Amino acid sequence: MTSNNLVSISEARQILYKIISLFPDAKGELRWGTPFQLLCAVLMSAQTTDKMVNKVTPILFKKFPDSKSLAAANISDVEACIKNIGLYRTKAKHLKTTATLIENKYQGIVPKNKKALLTLPGVGIKTANVVLAEAFGVPSIAVDTHVMRIAKQFKIVPNNADPSQIETILENIMPQKDWIKLHHAMIAFGRYKMPAKYRNENPYNFLK
Repeated sequence: MTSNNLVSISEARQILYKIISLFPDAKGELRWGTPFQLLCAVLMSAQTTDKMVNKVTPILFKKFPDSKSLAAANISDVEACIKNIGLYRTKAKHLKTTATLIENKYQGIVPKNKKALLTLPGVGIKTANVVLAEAFGVPSIAVDTHVMRIAKQFKIVPNNADPSQIETILENIMPQKDWIKLHHAMIAFGRYKMPAKYRNENPYNFLK
């Protein structure tokens, strides 16, 4: 990872606080009622929009509201609930296996630490960070495609930085108290202010 032509830490901080100021009330758009339901929703959101996930979760959660019921479910019934989202067969397997692990290993309670979350099927660093931040208020920055693209377009991170490196860089730039707020604001900025179709334009034009 190289650092050629990157903005300074102070400039990066100004950019990030400007993004926060543009979307001060940004929050996660997935609908959920419990930490377990949030985990399920985030697991299903890979390569699928939050809007699509929100269409299937009411069906899934009505039938399988907790880890106990989902762990005991027939996999075909889980697939039927979420068949309208991408990769639904793989996601159904992850949902059932994760529910079984949470039920048997964690007594039906979603763990509150990243190391434990990462042992669950289909749970990567981004998913773990979303659950920690949203369900438990643990300061975290989940690096999704929006966060990654924005950080690179503003030259806050190198173009070849991976999500883990971007997470570390952003955490070093911003105070911990603003990590969750930053994560939500960057996603909203990427969705509604500077979507991917503008990736070749001057990003500073979108800070106005």
